[in-house]
Formats: sequence, C-alpha cells, structure tokens
Amino acid sequence: MQIKADNGPESSGIRTQFLKRMVEFANHTGKTVHLLYYPPYHSKYNPIERCWGILEQHWNGTQLKDAETLLEWAKTMTWKGINPMVEFSHKVYEKGVTLSKKAMEAVEARLERNAALPKWDILIRPVFG
Repeated sequence: MQIKADNGPESSGIRTQFLKRMVEFANHTGKTVHLLYYPPYHSKYNPIERCWGILEQHWNGTQLKDAETLLEWAKTMTWKGINPMVEFSHKVYEKGVTLSKKAMEAVEARLERNAALPKWDILIRPVFG
C-alpha cells in the first residue's frame, strides 16, 4: 500500500506517533506500507490539495456557520465525478503523547528508509504473530 503524504507536522517521516501507528497498521493488515512524502512547497502535485481547492470553490460564499452546514456542503461536492464520504468524528485525540526513546528505537528498527531520501521514502513491512 502506497501512502503519499504532504510532510506536514502531523504525518512527517520523523513524527513518532504517526510512524508507530503506521507500523501497527502494517502488522494489523499484513500489508507493506510505503510512505512517500512530497517535498516542501510542492503541494501542487498532491491530489488531496487539488481536492481541497475544488471544495473551496464549491462552497465559495456560503456561510459555514456550524459543523452540520459544513458537512452537508462537503457531501454535495464532486471531484472527478465522485462525491466524498463525509462524517463527523467525535474522537478527541490526546495532545502531547510521545514515545520513549526505547520505544522509538523499536519503531525505527521496523522502518526501511531510502538511503538517498531517508525522510521522504520509508518502507514498513508487516510482522506476523
């Protein structure tokens, strides 16, 4: 499974919680995860950024006064002929959660970083059992 990410602060190739969760995901699904990051300031190549642009044009001028209005507008947009699946997440994520140095070493041991692009090209193979 290939995941193209924007290298933002939540999902960068050095973000401990994100990398830990990607390792867990690979193990859980049994799929190899290939993380590829767009270089900084290259959002024009990122398809999700183009999708956001379409959404902004779709609701241009609309008063997004509450979450319900925002969600209903987002549901009616189309991108490449497809309507998005939209739902409100009530999950609250804890802030400031970090891994110990020892725990991060275990995560790093699972990451196969490309020698030429170690921050932008990471392979995670699943471990079974």
